[in-house]
Amino acid sequence: MTFYYPIIGALALAIGTIREKIVLRKRKVNIKLYQTAGFLAIVLVMLPFIYFFWKMTPEAFELKNLLIFSLVIIFSIAANLFAFYSLKWEKVTKIEPARILEPLFIIILVIWFSYIFGEQLYDRNLKIIIPAIIAGIAIVFPHIKKNHLRFNKYFIAAMLGSFFFALELVISKLILNFYSPMSFYFLRCFAIFLISLAIFRPKFSKLNKKVRLEILLVGIIWVIYRVIVYYGYLNLGVIFTTLMIMLGPIFIYIFAWKFLKEKLNWKNIVSALVIISCVLYGILG
Repeated sequence: MTFYYPIIGALALAIGTIREKIVLRKRKVNIKLYQTAGFLAIVLVMLPFIYFFWKMTPEAFELKNLLIFSLVIIFSIAANLFAFYSLKWEKVTKIEPARILEPLFIIILVIWFSYIFGEQLYDRNLKIIIPAIIAGIAIVFPHIKKNHLRFNKYFIAAMLGSFFFALELVISKLILNFYSPMSFYFLRCFAIFLISLAIFRPKFSKLNKKVRLEILLVGIIWVIYRVIVYYGYLNLGVIFTTLMIMLGPIFIYIFAWKFLKEKLNWKNIVSALVIISCVLYGILG
């Protein structure tokens, strides 16, 4: 039954993306203010639970592991800034092919890391890798126009965000065993909040009560998503979890069509069917 959790994570990813788009675009919230407020919301959401789910072993304090954790923070900050910039100024469906390159980046990095750090940390099971790659290609397929992808600065920003998110997630696996999923995400987000607060010095007074509640809701959704992803990495493997999370773009297309009035086409439908088939193969194969 545990393999159903990443599917819940995929749903959370879709809802979080759409809600984030609404806050950034329709509520006209500044990117730097949103990043700081968003991570504060995530920290506040986790505070009541962290006492019960705290885990941090002595290995986490070793110098090499602290350096890895520092890289996670740096890559996370870069990824979020690029992602927020693209999401604020471009339609979800137009930048989605760049955002959904993240699973392909993860798979490529996992394969590479498996030769460096061994298959005990990074699984290299072809029964999962092959359908994951097919699903990844299917995700990009609806956005190919005349044999090329449409690039603009927002698309490039989204693609850079996807790469840094993938890099952050893959290197997190190196130290994830020293934490619980909840404590790792809490420390990651708390560090990003403090750095963002120090650098950007945002004015929270610019956020009205409604927007603050919306940001808090997005925080709840991202906590659900990331804790599930980390749990999947620890118990199901990075590739298998990534394959399940690829259902996220399907939900994103549906939500963008329903709530943001963005159009779908036949390629989106074909892509969705291929992804679902690959996920079912991964579960039942």
